[in-house]
Amino acid sequence: MDAQPTAPVPPPGCPAHHTGGRVPLYGPEFAADPQAYYSYLRHYGPTAPVELSPGVEATLVTDYATALQLLQDSGSFRKDARRWRDLNEGKIPHDSPVAPVLAYRPNAMFSDGAEHLRLRQAITDSMARVDSRRLSQSTEQVSNFLISQFGSRGSADLLSDYAKQLPLFVFNELFGVPADIGDRIVFGITGMFDGINAEKAMEVLFGAIAELVGLKRARPGDDVTTWLMQHQAKLTDEEMVHQLALLMVAGNEPLRNLIGNTLHRLLTHDAYAYQGGLIDEAIDDTLWENPPMQNLGAHYPASDMEFAGQKLQAGDLLLVSYAAANTGPALMAARQAGSNRAHLSWGAGPHACPSKDPGRQITVTAIENLFNRLPDVELAVPSESLTWRPGPFNRGLAALPAKFTPVKPARKPAPQPEANAAERAAKSGKAERGGVWSQFLNWITR
Repeated sequence: MDAQPTAPVPPPGCPAHHTGGRVPLYGPEFAADPQAYYSYLRHYGPTAPVELSPGVEATLVTDYATALQLLQDSGSFRKDARRWRDLNEGKIPHDSPVAPVLAYRPNAMFSDGAEHLRLRQAITDSMARVDSRRLSQSTEQVSNFLISQFGSRGSADLLSDYAKQLPLFVFNELFGVPADIGDRIVFGITGMFDGINAEKAMEVLFGAIAELVGLKRARPGDDVTTWLMQHQAKLTDEEMVHQLALLMVAGNEPLRNLIGNTLHRLLTHDAYAYQGGLIDEAIDDTLWENPPMQNLGAHYPASDMEFAGQKLQAGDLLLVSYAAANTGPALMAARQAGSNRAHLSWGAGPHACPSKDPGRQITVTAIENLFNRLPDVELAVPSESLTWRPGPFNRGLAALPAKFTPVKPARKPAPQPEANAAERAAKSGKAERGGVWSQFLNWITR
């Protein structure tokens, strides 16, 4: 007799075992094995009911074709978060940790129609002016500085000492940020993601960017801030602040995770070493199987509708699971057929990532230079002991301890701030004088 099919079982530790309700995309169980959750969610069909944090409900799109339809249909699905029905009806807890990520801001990510086209064009045109050689040189210079801070120790956390800081420094250089303003931008973005007085960190960040805009109005430079300001879209100061914040914040977290996740893959898969350390291939494999932002792309139906067999109301929150779509049966078949970059990790449609090429170039350069400077770098702990940061949106390690033969710094390392300086600054709401960006600027002028 043929075996009878069994009903899908939620992953171990999933509260759906007990409630039979929405599947939570937070907590250590989800962080430890999100693919087990996605496998379970697929039994609902192309979309599934999830909870992003306590009290925040959403519909998650897990199927590739369905995700592509959502991302490309800007008439039926809108990005303006002011449409979010649960938020408007007071159903979202005031202290929800995910609300700040999803809340409306007047930037290209949260706009639709003609307004989106205007803001988006200003961003894409300005980023297109970034010279690839300059970008590589800047990334290598930042990489050398960071390695000079830990290289002589013979050990480092490649997340906090390297991947976390490198995108911030590169963006500061590309955007023409001076020392004091750059210290506050680094403090603000770090504080937002690390959760140390995040509200104050955001206040410091936006204040610093507003000061940068005022500075560039008075003294234009050869940088992305000036190019954005001079664009024919004629952005106001407020629009400038929000587009710059979007580029810096939305660019930092994915790049931090892409660099970290690719380093993790290179250090835990012998196949790359045997093939000569194929960094491009490792990046693509990471984007397929462990993308830096696993669930995002918030959209809201413009009207009541049926979508992928589900009835939706206007203003319902829909999220795209890039990680689930990438690893579903349909897209895995495309990958095996040779379409190595058909994944959705950069998004798709009118809101696809506008900085995909610079982001990839930064990642390649950062990893190549690290392995060139530290050729025998390896994990300092068993790979199974590594842990992943919890949360529904990002996919990144908590730490990546590594060891290597100590190297003599190319230049004298910059003086290190006190260990608790960042925390003390966060609590006071003020960036430390002589922060890490100032140290870098001093280092490169020696």
